[in-house]
Amino acid sequence: MKVESIFREKRPVISFEIFPPKRDTELKNIDGTLEILSRLNPDFISVTFGAGGSATNNKTIALAKKIKDQYGITPIVHLTCLNYSKSEIDEILSELNQNGIENVLALRGDRNPDIEPKKEFHYATDLVKYIKAHGNFDVSGACYPEGHLEAENMVADIHHLREKVDAGASHLISQLFFDNNMFYSFQEKAKLAGINVPIEAGIMPVINKAQIERMVNLCGASLPEKFRRIMDKYENDKEALFDAGMAYAVNQIVDLLAHDVDGIHIYTMNNTRVAEEICKRIEHLI
Repeated sequence: MKVESIFREKRPVISFEIFPPKRDTELKNIDGTLEILSRLNPDFISVTFGAGGSATNNKTIALAKKIKDQYGITPIVHLTCLNYSKSEIDEILSELNQNGIENVLALRGDRNPDIEPKKEFHYATDLVKYIKAHGNFDVSGACYPEGHLEAENMVADIHHLREKVDAGASHLISQLFFDNNMFYSFQEKAKLAGINVPIEAGIMPVINKAQIERMVNLCGASLPEKFRRIMDKYENDKEALFDAGMAYAVNQIVDLLAHDVDGIHIYTMNNTRVAEEICKRIEHLI
C-alpha cells in the first residue's frame, strides 16, 4: 500500500523507524523485534539506508521485504543519493520494484569527508524528481522543524522544502525535535508557503544521553532547559533516565495529538520497549 493512500484513509498515522542489522546473521534474529512491533499495528515502518556498499543496501531491502511479506505492514525504504550515481540508483529502484516495495523516503544523505560525492545528485529534491520519473513509487521527504543545518536561513529552508514537494514528495517526516512550539511554528511557515502534504512529527525518546547528544550534533535540534535537566539528573541511572525520557516523549506526543498532528513517527532505535511503552500510553488517544 502506498503511504499517500494511508494518509487519505486515516489520521493521525502512527509509524516506526528501524535500522537493518550490520551482520547478515542478525537479519534472521530481527524477527523478534518485528513480531513485537507488528502487534502494535503501526501504519507503516521505515527502514534506514546504510552509508555505501551494496551489502548494506540489500539488507535494507531484505528487511523491508520481510516487513511487507511476513508481517503485512507497509514499509518505506530510505534512499540516499549524494554518494550514488544514476545507474546505481536505477539498480536500487529496480530491486525495490522486483520486491514489490513501492514507498521510498528520498534523502540526500550526510556528507562523509572520506567519500567523494558522485555529483549526479546534489539535493534530495533531485532524487525525488528522478524517482518520480523512473517508476511508480510513492515518495516521501524529510523536513527540519528548526531548519536544516546547511540552510542559509529558515526562509530558504522552507523554500527548498516547497521545491521538494512540488517535485513529487507526497508526505514529509520531520527530523527529531524536543520543543513542540518549534514544530507548530514550522507547520505554520510550511502552510503559508503552500506546502499542503501531510507532515509527520518525528519523536525520539531519551533513553541514552550520549546517543541523544550525538543525534543532536548531527541534526542541530535544540535542547530545552527542561529536557537538559532530565538528562543531567538521570544520566547515571539507566532506568530513571528511561522512565523520565519516556514521560517527556509521551507528553510531547499527547500535545501533538491534541493539536491534530497528521502523524507521529517514532524513532525506535530498534528498541521494542520504547515502541511498546509509547503505544500503550497513547492507545486511547488515537
